[in-house]
Amino acid sequence: MNNGAPAPARTRGRPRGNPPTRESIVSAAHALFLERGYRRTTVRAVAEAAEVDPALIAYHFGSKKGLFADVMQFQCANALTVDDVLDGDPAALPGRLIDAVTDLWEDADFLQLTAQGGEAAEVIREYLERELLTRLVEFLGGRDATARATAVVTILGGLIYTRYLNPLPTPAALTPSETRHILTPALRAALAPRPRTATATGAGRRGSPASG
Repeated sequence: MNNGAPAPARTRGRPRGNPPTRESIVSAAHALFLERGYRRTTVRAVAEAAEVDPALIAYHFGSKKGLFADVMQFQCANALTVDDVLDGDPAALPGRLIDAVTDLWEDADFLQLTAQGGEAAEVIREYLERELLTRLVEFLGGRDATARATAVVTILGGLIYTRYLNPLPTPAALTPSETRHILTPALRAALAPRPRTATATGAGRRGSPASG
């Protein structure tokens, strides 16, 4: 008679105990997306590479699209660490912003990920909007913080589009240092506080000629 307890069934869904971390799944997915591309990478293949149940990926990321978004955002966060960019001499912030963008986009692995269709473009848009723009607004503060942050992200988005996503010959031919030199004045102007202006009503009253 076998009195041994039956082996526990492999659980699905929410992990128990000490499960593999999200980072290990993201790392496995990153390698497969680079090797096979987005369309040819399956959730099951990622699960096998990370040695987890596919349900664990569904639990943490929702879908393959959600997993790909995490892979892209993980690489963005590693290269474009907003806290590191914002920390330091405020006068040098324009240069740090440009360096962060060019350092990220000059990376061959990141460029390969960005070439994988609309999913990559959507992740980039969300990162610029939710991470960089939001954090810049908080960092700048004041009545015109949103306008200033929007101007900065617009300049950086234009750099990304014309140099990397849909490169124009002239911007694409520049070195990162030349790009930094050219765009720093524009970013410095975008970051500068807007001067207060008199209201149109007040100005009109002061400057209107007497009737008669």
